[in-house]
Amino acid sequence: MTGHVLDGIGDLARSVPAESTQQAVGYPSLFLLVVLGSLVPVVPTGAVVSSAAVVAVHQSVPPLSLLVVFAVASFAAFLGDIALYWLGRRGLRSKNGSRWLAQIQGRAAPERLAQARTRLDEHGVAVLVLSRLLPAGRIPVMLACLLSRMPMRRFARGDAPAALAWAATYALIGILGGTLFARPWEGVAAAIALTVLVGAAPALRRRTRARREAHSEATG
Repeated sequence: MTGHVLDGIGDLARSVPAESTQQAVGYPSLFLLVVLGSLVPVVPTGAVVSSAAVVAVHQSVPPLSLLVVFAVASFAAFLGDIALYWLGRRGLRSKNGSRWLAQIQGRAAPERLAQARTRLDEHGVAVLVLSRLLPAGRIPVMLACLLSRMPMRRFARGDAPAALAWAATYALIGILGGTLFARPWEGVAAAIALTVLVGAAPALRRRTRARREAHSEATG
């Protein structure tokens, strides 16, 4: 009897399309990785979304799969931002602060924070959209919002379109990689390389500028 049951389960598992299995595992994984990456800087969330979009391009119904990737990624990014902002607000209200607030402050360079506060004063919550698209731009603007005591509801109104724009941008990178390469793993590799390059570009520019300034001071 047990043998027949196990055989039946095995037949059922073999009858499930591999694509359905990928989706059942992939979408929850995408959601969790993006939320985690929004909270702590250990997951390259842009590369995760681009890789998921590459896989979606090679599914049997690409438009639907891409739409799900976009919806999951944008909702996860929004949820992660809201959770981190809420934790930061708790730290501000606490007399002893919190490790989450300290983490946010530690990830925002003073000059970047000053720029973010100026832009926030000039453009309001609209600056959240740009901050999400710029590498390393999200945290300084979030900290500026925290220090200005922006209410959660107002932050959420600005962060919602920011999360949508961010998910759309990295999904487009994945679509590009998926359409240029016949094999999904090639597209994933290309998408990851491109997102890493985009993320590293600001740091490279700052280092180049610092070297030029140091060289000018030395020669001057």
